[in-house]
Amino acid sequence: MAGEKDLDKMLSSMEPYLNEGSYIFCSFPEAKPALQKHAIGSFIEKEGVTYILPQAIAEQHKIAYEFLASWISLEIHSALDAVGLTAAFSQALGEANISCNVVAGYYHDHIFVGEKDTMKALEVLKKLSEDAA
Repeated sequence: MAGEKDLDKMLSSMEPYLNEGSYIFCSFPEAKPALQKHAIGSFIEKEGVTYILPQAIAEQHKIAYEFLASWISLEIHSALDAVGLTAAFSQALGEANISCNVVAGYYHDHIFVGEKDTMKALEVLKKLSEDAA
């Protein structure tokens, strides 16, 4: 199934969804299979392997973290080569003084925001979607 490319359609039907739990980002010089199996995302960088983990797993493994995030998914299946969606929601969040870390999956975009900004971020994203409709 092909993803959506029309920016207005993506914005008007993005349906932000709050996933349960709290999440952290951490990095190690080498891959950690014991963490990989719990990671909701990972990325290999030249400095090491970044994992996105549930907070409970990080604490179980005594991993220090600096940023505790909420995970918001956009339910729209955007195409990987779609233009403008990330720019639109990151601008709206930035104007609301909300930092966001974005991960694009094959089907959906995922936004990690500081836990203190969760409800405000959801409001901003829903308003952006409503304004595009």
